[in-house]
Amino acid sequence: MNPYQTETIVSAEERERLILEHLPQVRLIARRIHERLPESVNLEDLISTGIVGLISAIDRFDPNHNVKLKTYAEYKIRGAILDSLRGLDWAPRQQRRRSKQIEQAVASVEQRLKRAPSEEEIAGELGIELEEYHDWLVEIRGLNLGSLENHPSEEEGRDMLRFVADKEEDWPSHVFERSEMKKLLAQAISRMPYIERTVIGLYYQEELTLREIARVVKLHESRVSQLKTQAIVRLRSFMQKKWPSERGR
Repeated sequence: MNPYQTETIVSAEERERLILEHLPQVRLIARRIHERLPESVNLEDLISTGIVGLISAIDRFDPNHNVKLKTYAEYKIRGAILDSLRGLDWAPRQQRRRSKQIEQAVASVEQRLKRAPSEEEIAGELGIELEEYHDWLVEIRGLNLGSLENHPSEEEGRDMLRFVADKEEDWPSHVFERSEMKKLLAQAISRMPYIERTVIGLYYQEELTLREIARVVKLHESRVSQLKTQAIVRLRSFMQKKWPSERGR
């Protein structure tokens, strides 16, 4: 066993109780990820993978680290699901190419105008009509899966939210990274148009579904999905510039 790795031993009965207690958390995370994916991706497969992450969290959880099991489990569940999806490489190359084109367009216009560009300005930079740009946003929505968690400097990315390390010696650096990333994300969000800030806040902070957000902001669900995707693209573009590519690892 790794000398830095600690595992908390619980009874079989307690382990089973904890698994059952946190199953709704697995289903919630899996459903929220699934709604951003093509219909060909099976929800039950995501839930099964998430359960594996949950069990790993329970087996490795150490309350002496002053982190709640629910918080630690979320990182493990989300990480297990995202890792399994990355291995599938289900996204067509055209979607990846268009996602990169939008990110580059956002960065280019923002640098030129010194402000967050509008949808019309992004579409103009891409040389396409606004309606076609909206279609692009619908196409790439699955590619933004986990993009608020992914390190923007890496092709596949690593989860920015998985800061709870198995090695106790790594904790201070992870806590520092999380603090710095939160500052950058807050700065990026403050630059967004009001409606995009609202959608992102309701989705990630209030944990509303796209359908619930649509009712709150009085827009069609498909439009809310476009706005969320566009907001995430802005965040990725901003983090590309601000977050250093090398972390000294």
